[in-house]
Amino acid sequence: MSSILSALSSRATAPALVAMGFLLSFAIPEYGLLDLYVQLVLIYVCINIILSLSLNLVNGYMGEFSVGHAGFMAAGAYMSATLTAKIFPPDQVALLFPVAIIAGGIAAAILGLVVAIPSFKTRGDYLAIVTLAFNMIIKAVFDNIDYVGGARGFIGIDRLTTLPMTFFWTVMSIWVMRNFIYSKYGRGMLAIREEEIAGEMMTVDTRRVKVLAFVISSFFAGIAGALLAHMLQFINPRMFDIIKSTDILIMVYLGGTGSIIGSILGATIYTVLLEVLRPLEMWRMVLMPLLLVVLMIYRPQGIMGMRELKLFIPGYDRVFMRRKPDEKEKPDAA
Repeated sequence: MSSILSALSSRATAPALVAMGFLLSFAIPEYGLLDLYVQLVLIYVCINIILSLSLNLVNGYMGEFSVGHAGFMAAGAYMSATLTAKIFPPDQVALLFPVAIIAGGIAAAILGLVVAIPSFKTRGDYLAIVTLAFNMIIKAVFDNIDYVGGARGFIGIDRLTTLPMTFFWTVMSIWVMRNFIYSKYGRGMLAIREEEIAGEMMTVDTRRVKVLAFVISSFFAGIAGALLAHMLQFINPRMFDIIKSTDILIMVYLGGTGSIIGSILGATIYTVLLEVLRPLEMWRMVLMPLLLVVLMIYRPQGIMGMRELKLFIPGYDRVFMRRKPDEKEKPDAA
């Protein structure tokens, strides 16, 4: 076990794992190493990892409580689908698909900014109320826009989401959010989570940090929505209701708040469990929320709550963590 942990803490491990993952993501569909159903599940896992990570940024690392994440996912899904199905030239859709994904993320980020500016003027549970209302508004809006299918749903979307494309965006989301968490703004997030007033006294611009974190979180929710839309080839406003937001919450709190590896584990376990319990049909949608209730009673911190794999900790932070307490207080000698 110690040899495995030391291997995972090596600085060369992350690039090696990413390179191996990219090779497998191309080889699996090219050579049929796994059947199409398993490939579909893997794509779902990657999309759910992006969603779990993005919500964990707000609910875990910053200590706020957002319950309308599916609304930002819907914005990304509809924006990207509109571009690929109605605006881009048909013969260039595959080439311009990355542009559509980024546009979906930007659309969600703009909506996140609109929600964040008034929400973070106050403290407490105000964000939960606003994001819940936002989720309901987004669903009602898309229900009544005939240009994107209204309540009938958006059809005619090309199957453009592939395993390599999804793996790439999963790696990008982990990399961006890991760097943000360990930046000065990330330190500000942790200060807000622990004690916001004390953070303000230590010159942390709490409102700017909150808005920035929420916009980044919304951006990656939009990316996940764009990937989902072009995997299913059909989207409907009912797919992005409060139940979907609850699914994302379960993944975050199952894996553990304030942990990148926790988000990865939570999304993977939840997605696989849903597939394993598929023979139970609608009863599985009863069992999964019950899982969240049991988790909150017996292990509220989740599997990896507030703990991190060394693989996701920058080198400087690892050195600082290995120092003795008295050494941390002394500045390094010139």
